[in-house]
Amino acid sequence: MMISTRGRYALRMMLDLADYQGAGFVSLKDIARRQEISKKYLEQIIPVLNSAQFLQTTRGYQGGYRLTREPKEYTLGEILRVTEGGLAPVACLEGSENLCARRGFCATLPVWEGLNKVVSEYLDGITLQDVLDDLHRRTGGDYVI
Repeated sequence: MMISTRGRYALRMMLDLADYQGAGFVSLKDIARRQEISKKYLEQIIPVLNSAQFLQTTRGYQGGYRLTREPKEYTLGEILRVTEGGLAPVACLEGSENLCARRGFCATLPVWEGLNKVVSEYLDGITLQDVLDDLHRRTGGDYVI
């Protein structure tokens, strides 16, 4: 399993918005500049995050984006599942039910189920706020997300 650029950039964008939560709506241009990510690339990620209702949007001079919930209410797992389409290490574990014809006698299925459980529990146990708190603790406030 490899997290794509889209997933990594979505996390960085969500962390940036979490960090600037008190500033109101944040422009995509500002996020792109701070994160050193192409604004065009971020524009491709926005619809995915919007459809998951992670962002609130406003247009106009003071337009931009902000989180719909508090940073402590977003897990890295849910953000990555939305942007990556899932986190399962193998195709048979992607849905809510394993429909693989080999599931009853697959020797490696327990391995993949265990990996899936560990990855999910780990990423679902970390919030945007946790990442920001750790970053602030490590850098003393001088950092780049």
